[in-house]
Amino acid sequence: MSDPATPGTPDGSGPGTPDGSGARAGSGARADSGADIPAGSGSGARDGSGSGARPGTSDTDPEAHRWWGLAVIAMAQLMVVLDATIVNIALPSAQRELGLTNGNRQWVITAYTLAFGGLLLLGGRIADLVGRKRTFIVGLIGFAAASALGGAAQGPSMLFAARALQGTFAAILAPSALSLLTTTFRDGRERAKAFGIYSAIAGGGAAIGLLLGGVLTEFLSWRWCLYVNVPIAVLAVTGAFALLHDRAGHKESRLDIPGVLLGCGGLVALVYGFSEAESSGWSSPLVLGLLCGAVALLTVFAWWQTRAPSPLLPPHVIRDRNRGGSVLTMCLTTIGMFGLFLFLTFFLQNILGYSPLRTGLAFLPMCAMIIIGSTQIAARLLHFVPPRLLMGPGLLLAAGGLFTLTFIDPHSSYAAHILPGTLMLGLGMGLTFLPVMSVATSGVAPKDAGVTSATVNTAQQVGGSIGTSLLNTVATTSTTAYLTGRLAAAARAGGLTPAERTALVKTGTVHGFTVAIGWAALILVAAAILAMVLVTADAPRRRERSADTAPAVVPGSG
Repeated sequence: MSDPATPGTPDGSGPGTPDGSGARAGSGARADSGADIPAGSGSGARDGSGSGARPGTSDTDPEAHRWWGLAVIAMAQLMVVLDATIVNIALPSAQRELGLTNGNRQWVITAYTLAFGGLLLLGGRIADLVGRKRTFIVGLIGFAAASALGGAAQGPSMLFAARALQGTFAAILAPSALSLLTTTFRDGRERAKAFGIYSAIAGGGAAIGLLLGGVLTEFLSWRWCLYVNVPIAVLAVTGAFALLHDRAGHKESRLDIPGVLLGCGGLVALVYGFSEAESSGWSSPLVLGLLCGAVALLTVFAWWQTRAPSPLLPPHVIRDRNRGGSVLTMCLTTIGMFGLFLFLTFFLQNILGYSPLRTGLAFLPMCAMIIIGSTQIAARLLHFVPPRLLMGPGLLLAAGGLFTLTFIDPHSSYAAHILPGTLMLGLGMGLTFLPVMSVATSGVAPKDAGVTSATVNTAQQVGGSIGTSLLNTVATTSTTAYLTGRLAAAARAGGLTPAERTALVKTGTVHGFTVAIGWAALILVAAAILAMVLVTADAPRRRERSADTAPAVVPGSG
């Protein structure tokens, strides 16, 4: 992670100027790892008066209200995360009202994920080029307009188009929000607190979406699952104009058009391929063609980024060991998490008979543990311990929670069998998300902050697509294998009554869930091992001490 106390030039690209501003040598700063330092705001170095005051603490400093700015960023992030699950609750009602078929209803989800996952890198780079605050506001306004369009949809095509527009503006909004957070909070302790809040929202927002979707669908209409974004966006836009501050974009850079076509095309093919695999099967010619095409496009994209004059994703961004390890850890973690939401939601509603509202309430304790783990434990410890000592144990704890859920059956109760595992999972995710996001977005030049944030978001989106399709395939295959033999044996023995057949099908379905959840637990164990091996960054306090004991550079001595 970058040293927040390391002074830098106004563009954040390296050591301070030799003008008596207190730059030190040996601080470990690299030319590509400075914090984003708005002109005139200072960098955490002491000024000539020796007062030692940090920037951003004065009432006249533009960042004096940065904690209110965090609330604006968090509001926008919550809106994006909510949308990933809230529409799932609304889908059955929307299908009945708009006449969606079983074949095309998936496009309510697919249209969003294709646009979001495919355009994230482009959205992050645009934020770097034109300014993060500007793209943040544009993303909010566009997302709200698309949500209003979807809420007012009179037919399937209108709803699909609105969802695609939502995904497009989310691809601009999400990396802008994360990069604004990264460049606003540079002090080690404050950064940990800010990322704790952001990570709690990123991890718990999906569960909140299930609850809010249940409330809105049950008491208002499915349309309010989309309309709800409008008042949130209005508040966020108002706050953004008043509270967020960011430097102008880096106009000296140019947009890498071949990189956009190769990278975004490869990601769209990848996300679409995994989405289709869930319904069409892995051996489908369409799925195989999409996945092979994705591999080919992304391979050429990686080659081109090493030769492009202004690459869309500069290789040094992901070549860093700690950042690359964090991005891979995030991808694996989301695979396991998305699988659990899918199966547990189905188990509670279809097996235990919960209503959508009650299902949402059942996820609240897990959400509370994510918030506690992020804001009360990880945020307090991150400054003092190496990030991997939070990631590894957190992922193992989450894997343990998933493992306990492999013992559920159709007669399991929520309090005795579901709650303990989800509490463990929530606490583990809370310990994990904060250090992963913090390390993944630290130590990059300001001109690359947007695309770095987009890389983290892309890892989440691709991981979610893989988790949903891969684990669903495991569950379906396991259920089919379980039922085939038992139904054949029952037929030879004289057949089953309707009640016995229903009970057997439920048992087989839950068996498929538990097998898939077991694989999800193994994936989280693999993520823990990966994090412990690849992420070797020191604790921020240790790096600050190293910088403080480094010899000072005397102006004119060189």
